[in-house]
Amino acid sequence: MKKILIADDAKLMRDIIEHVLNETGQFEIINAHNGREAIDKYKSHKPDVVTMDITMDEKNGLEATQEIMAFDANAKIIIVTSLGQDKLLNACLASGARDYIIKPFSKDRIKASILNALEDTSIVSKQTHRSHLDMPIVT
Repeated sequence: MKKILIADDAKLMRDIIEHVLNETGQFEIINAHNGREAIDKYKSHKPDVVTMDITMDEKNGLEATQEIMAFDANAKIIIVTSLGQDKLLNACLASGARDYIIKPFSKDRIKASILNALEDTSIVSKQTHRSHLDMPIVT
């Protein structure tokens, strides 16, 4: 079973992503509620993919991405962010994150991004604004 680390300071967002991924029955989920915890859990659990929020306490998503990439240059990190975080998002991508997802997102978008990362076919998406793929989750 593949391990996914969900790093987000908002419990609701962690729960939504976990719910979407649990629907597939393919993943073991590990949660982190800030950047420091994301780094620690990455090092101890060595997940296959990380979803990383940008705005978090203790260490933000950029700092956590940089530290994880320094620890493991092959880490597969997907940034999950809101619109308006372009500078930090671009810095995360330059630091090695493989893809990004704009909140709110669809179930299909999060699943596709995770599966692409697992298959190592992910190329940083050209998405620069909210598209039809990034519609709010309807449960």
